[in-house]
Amino acid sequence: MEIRPVRPADLDRLIDIDGTIESHQYIHVDKAGEGVTATWKMEERPLRQKRMERNQPTDEMQFLLKQVVTGVEDGIALLAEHEQVNVALLLAKQEPQYGTLRVFDLRVDYEHRRQGVGSAMIYQVLAEARNRNLRAVSAETRTDNCPAAQFLSKCGFDLAGLDARRHSNHDLVKEAVALFWYAALD
Repeated sequence: MEIRPVRPADLDRLIDIDGTIESHQYIHVDKAGEGVTATWKMEERPLRQKRMERNQPTDEMQFLLKQVVTGVEDGIALLAEHEQVNVALLLAKQEPQYGTLRVFDLRVDYEHRRQGVGSAMIYQVLAEARNRNLRAVSAETRTDNCPAAQFLSKCGFDLAGLDARRHSNHDLVKEAVALFWYAALD
């Protein structure tokens, strides 16, 4: 397995990485109180039915990937290959206003999961953020993607907050609250 920077010639082939999300659980968020006295309680719960979502990269994600690969945006795009097959992609962009490197996408092909490639890519991003003297690496997941939250926690990220309105005005009902993660580097 080789992990290397994405090259412009790779861009057309990256869509083939199967980033399917498979989950039996979600993170239930319950809010109590109002204003500055509001409290949030989170717990893992079983989904009513197993979630299988294709998770295709959005047009915005593909555009950002192209911007990072061609050097227009400051960031990191890593590709993992195994026997000339693309098996994983990581996209991160530097956010100088926060002193962070933000992971926008990490997808490991469905057939190549649980082999450590995602962890290796995250650890490379953490090392690069240290080299750039940044204060943290950040990421966002949603409560309906419990495997991503568990993965980030395993890699040393701490849950730093949530946004119940980021994706719609009814996310608590839809079980899709945005969770913000940080791996502090100091």
